[in-house]
Amino acid sequence: MVPPSQSAVGLRVTLDIWHPDCWTLTVTEDADGGLLGHGVYPIDGAATGRFTVYGETTDAVERLVAAIQNSPLTDSVWETDHLHATSETVPGSASRAIVVRYAIENSINDALVSRGFIPDEPVRMHGGREYWTVIVQTDRETLGKRLDAVRAENDAEIRIEDIVVPRGGPGVLPTDDLSGRQREVFDLARRRNYYAWPREVSATELAEELDVAKATLLEHLRKAEAKLFGHQ
Repeated sequence: MVPPSQSAVGLRVTLDIWHPDCWTLTVTEDADGGLLGHGVYPIDGAATGRFTVYGETTDAVERLVAAIQNSPLTDSVWETDHLHATSETVPGSASRAIVVRYAIENSINDALVSRGFIPDEPVRMHGGREYWTVIVQTDRETLGKRLDAVRAENDAEIRIEDIVVPRGGPGVLPTDDLSGRQREVFDLARRRNYYAWPREVSATELAEELDVAKATLLEHLRKAEAKLFGHQ
């Protein structure tokens, strides 16, 4: 159990994650669809998770299910009768509910939860990445340290996609630390829902609005996020 610091507050954070030997990343990398993860549980020494497979067509969903069944990183796959109850709309026009058993050491779930990152909605998996929206009680410095620990334990790449500070909370995100250009870029990205899912604006569109190159915009965002979230 990770004790919160006295200055900690509840944050809602969206994480963009890649980690090795993960079947959800390999099967979705080039797929016409994706997955929603509804929880992973240790059962008999293995990880067992419930997922919604989605796509624009039934064929796309069937291909993705077949890829999951044929993956060397999964032990077993079976279907359930009903989709997992969720308030979030399932993307795509077709979907199927499955349960997957796989090696527990290839799951990043315990590394996150044991450090206080509690999933706040289904985990989204598409394009070879996982997107976790979590709630966590922490301060700015400890947030960065906990993510560094997950990175080290799982050889993972983790990027903060979005962070929401409670109304009236202390200044966990001190934008005064940003340069004028970094603040401008970050604030525009938030206002245009760049960090929403699905994104309502692309990096290219933001760059055009600011009249800068896309690479320049992404570099400003990276530096702003590093300062705001304590990971240089």
